[in-house]
Amino acid sequence: MAIIIRDMTKDDEYYVSTCTHVNENNIEREESALRRISWLRSMKKYGLKVKVALLDDVHAGFLYLMPIEINPWQIQGKNLMVFPCLVSQSKFSQSGVGKKLIKAAEEETLYQKRKGIVTIGYFWDFWFMPAKYFLKLGFKVAAKKGEEAILWKKLNHTAKPPRFRAESYKYHPIKGKVIIDLFWNTFCLTSDVEAQRVREIVMEFGDDVNLNEYSADNIKILQKYGISRRIYVNGKIIEVGPEIEKDRLRQEIKNAQIKVK
Repeated sequence: MAIIIRDMTKDDEYYVSTCTHVNENNIEREESALRRISWLRSMKKYGLKVKVALLDDVHAGFLYLMPIEINPWQIQGKNLMVFPCLVSQSKFSQSGVGKKLIKAAEEETLYQKRKGIVTIGYFWDFWFMPAKYFLKLGFKVAAKKGEEAILWKKLNHTAKPPRFRAESYKYHPIKGKVIIDLFWNTFCLTSDVEAQRVREIVMEFGDDVNLNEYSADNIKILQKYGISRRIYVNGKIIEVGPEIEKDRLRQEIKNAQIKVK
């Protein structure tokens, strides 16, 4: 089977922007895909690249890659490239697609005269960005918080290790109001879809709920707060899975309303 790695073309944009969820007739993802295509195109001039893998001319995976200075994740550093997400579809998991995408990312890093490559991995028994996979490919742990780790590979001996951004969040109550603090980014389909859900639910409650949005697309916002995706209801972190369920958020808001009355 022949694996081809190429920079994203217009023919790849829909596949990438839906995170492989093509032709699933999911309105939320389709609308998010349009926003994400626009964002991806706008970031090219800042050094963002998307490497796309094709296996016998069939889309098999992709990898986002961007200078660390503009990445919307909780990583900071200098003269490095970041790939916040590597997607290798499970049906092609034994084909070597992931390794070839990472090799292409390393070549792009050198081409852009960057000193190392960075990602975030997780020491958990789950398919998403498993740290052990990257360690086998020569990455090292630069920093660790619980199961989450910054992993990196030096491509120049003068490279300095990346680190987590310091978080800075403070809840500002308003008497009689429920306050939603929404941290989100366009880079991640899940975060973008979730943000739109939050907006729609907040509108149902009218003036009883205030929504504050903080987009990690804006590097100044990310630098100030150090948070790329999170939901707070009256200062309480709302734990979510892939995307928060609308009924769950409605109930959290109703519970908060009882407490502020």
